[in-house]
Amino acid sequence: MKKLFLSIVVSLSIFSSKAQTQVDDDQLGAWYMYFFNKPFEKSRFGIQGDYQFRYWNFGSDKEQLLLRTGLTYRPVNTGVTLTLGYGFISSGEFGESRENAIEHRIYQEALLPQKVGERFYFTHRFRYEQRWVENQDFRTRYRYNVLLNIPLNKTALEKKTVYLALYNEIFINGQKSIGNGRTVQYFDRNRTYLGLGYGIKDNLRTQVGWMNQTVDSYSKAQAQFSIHHTF
Repeated sequence: MKKLFLSIVVSLSIFSSKAQTQVDDDQLGAWYMYFFNKPFEKSRFGIQGDYQFRYWNFGSDKEQLLLRTGLTYRPVNTGVTLTLGYGFISSGEFGESRENAIEHRIYQEALLPQKVGERFYFTHRFRYEQRWVENQDFRTRYRYNVLLNIPLNKTALEKKTVYLALYNEIFINGQKSIGNGRTVQYFDRNRTYLGLGYGIKDNLRTQVGWMNQTVDSYSKAQAQFSIHHTF
């Protein structure tokens, strides 16, 4: 009887622990982001990156800190931008837990701009990631993002332009096994975004929007506040 009672107590404790860390699908999260791009003068090279502060709520429950920077190269007469970069990611758990998982990431990326008509500015982004996640085996991931900016009061994304911003991005894992008998699905996640932007300057824009992220175990909405800077 003692062994049975102890087993029940342990099982309930584990269930309770899992329940406390289960993501609240109905709670609106918030991501605060800064994107930058700096072409070097008289060169095909440059740098780009983004710094993101992600929260399960609006600012007290950390989801992720993401710091990413890369070296860019623009082949002649193509409009394409190629990037080789590095990312540092610190991921927190939902709720009261303050545990963090650290990830180091190297990525290769290709940006392909496409203009359709006078107002439809598409960008296709292909990204391949090599990931070293704490307490997991080496992992890879493939990502494809199609972005669309539509100026509303002008035809160019310049100063004082109000524009609609949309994107959809799908993530595919390169392998299912992550070590110690643990597995993940090949489908990692999908993000769908709708936002409104404003051109503060010709090289500086801000956006406010809503993004829904769907993963294997939940689907959650995030408010997004971002600054996009070319200098």
